[in-house]
Amino acid sequence: MAGQSNHELSLFSAEELEFIAEDEIIDIVPNLKMDPLCLVSGDFGPFTPQIVTQVPLWLAIALRRRGKCSIVPPQWMSVEKLTQVLEEERDSQEMSEHLPFHYVEISRLLFDHARDNIPDAYMVRSLIEDIRDVRFHKVETDLEGFNGFTIAVKVISSMFLAVQWFVKVWNVAPM
Repeated sequence: MAGQSNHELSLFSAEELEFIAEDEIIDIVPNLKMDPLCLVSGDFGPFTPQIVTQVPLWLAIALRRRGKCSIVPPQWMSVEKLTQVLEEERDSQEMSEHLPFHYVEISRLLFDHARDNIPDAYMVRSLIEDIRDVRFHKVETDLEGFNGFTIAVKVISSMFLAVQWFVKVWNVAPM
């Protein structure tokens, strides 16, 4: 599959990038009543059944594993939004800015831990993979036509940044 990274050429492993992405804030629908949690990263809650609450992704996953909430997929993870982003990616040389920096990791974590909370999960996963592949192809095409010594590359996601073939193969430093 296009976009696969060689582990030996990565700045960070997929697991390390997922760990970083777990701090992203996401909506949950708790099914328990609990006072706010006061954590180093902030206060989250109070938790009231059937009332949407925002928490870090790691906390959402932990609560979901214990059957204490359902996870609300981010708006960008809808088939409609992803189809729109894919069309933008295919129609333009620019990278769409409608996806978060950690979109690959967030989607992977949600597919691993809350697949049944994602409407049209198969289609969503397919669209995310297509977007990632189109982005990698754009950058490869741009780099193949480049004859200089240095180039500034707009970073399009953390997983993309982690692929060090930019540095080793193309002598390119990410911005």
